[in-house]
Amino acid sequence: MRRHLTTFIIALCCALLAGCATPPASIPPVFTDSAFAPAIAVDAGQVFAIDDTMRQYLRTEVLREARLKNPRTALYNALYDKARLKLEYDAQITRNARETFAARSGNCLSLVIMTAALAQELGLAVRYQEVLGEASWSRSGDMIFVAGHVNLVLGQRRLDSARSYDASALLVIDFLPSKDVAGYRTRELGEATITAMYMNNRAAETLRQGQLHAAYWWARGAIVQDPGFIGAYNTLGLVQLRHGDTQAGQRTLAHALERAPDNTVLLANLAQSLEASGMAQQAQPLRQRLLALQPEPPFHHFNLGKAAMQRQDYQAAIWLFQREIARDPGYHEFHFWLAQAHAQLGQWQLASKQLELAMDRSLTRGEHALYAGKLRRLRAAGVH
Repeated sequence: MRRHLTTFIIALCCALLAGCATPPASIPPVFTDSAFAPAIAVDAGQVFAIDDTMRQYLRTEVLREARLKNPRTALYNALYDKARLKLEYDAQITRNARETFAARSGNCLSLVIMTAALAQELGLAVRYQEVLGEASWSRSGDMIFVAGHVNLVLGQRRLDSARSYDASALLVIDFLPSKDVAGYRTRELGEATITAMYMNNRAAETLRQGQLHAAYWWARGAIVQDPGFIGAYNTLGLVQLRHGDTQAGQRTLAHALERAPDNTVLLANLAQSLEASGMAQQAQPLRQRLLALQPEPPFHHFNLGKAAMQRQDYQAAIWLFQREIARDPGYHEFHFWLAQAHAQLGQWQLASKQLELAMDRSLTRGEHALYAGKLRRLRAAGVH
């Protein structure tokens, strides 16, 4: 018998979406602790903590240069000059400050956390920003992920000037190419929300690995850190659903939807769960609202393109993949499938170009290596 897969959507930040709402006065009764045991250690104090190795790096690589230029620039140069710390972007896992520094890699949230921790050690003022309109979509198995984006702003040292605020002294550190961030809109976030985002990412990552108990405690911790962070309720609800606690999961999603009624992720997940529970009538108004807000769901054209590939209608597949890329040009898998469609028609140069784009947009080292290998084999066959 073929097993039916239910697709749910998880909201993340930098791989992994903020989706914040006005914080409630108290944490709502959505926790089901007795169903998930034992508790794992979820320590918010470890997220921004630094160690002696990081302090030594500041002394040798930053403070010396800071005597000649402002400390914000000195810190940025020490961290992101490829000839020095050699940081790499890798969205495989969200790390805390110490883990990111030790691994010399992380996703954008990990890099923001590490940079903020070092900046605070230098006494610099730090501000966090959500970049609006920068959500992207990805898949893993039967789950879809929507990822938002954050950056940080470094200000003057708190001792530099107690008399004035100099906007020109601010330094925005972002992990998108500069051409992509020009003119973007932002919303300021508190450090508690950044901590909640970190925990929510860890919840989603452990859920993806099938570690439901760990995922529950990470999602719970995110809500404790910032009860107004809607993304964590979505993750908690999905953990409860995957654990078989259907009513609890639906209650959690419904509670979050009351606070964020236009959140398409919550609408889609709650409607999906109700339909799977035989409550199609209750799901219908959610589907209608979702259709009004999002006429074409994520991966709509991509899925149609894959169906066209199965029919060997490669020209139609190319057109559909291109439509999906026009909506979200940053997801590597769209370019990979477009490369396959071009290859089926013998359009080797176009296939090579799309493989290059898939490699450039890959989020992990493993994905990068996979596409690099396919590109080498294509070129070895005589395509240049």
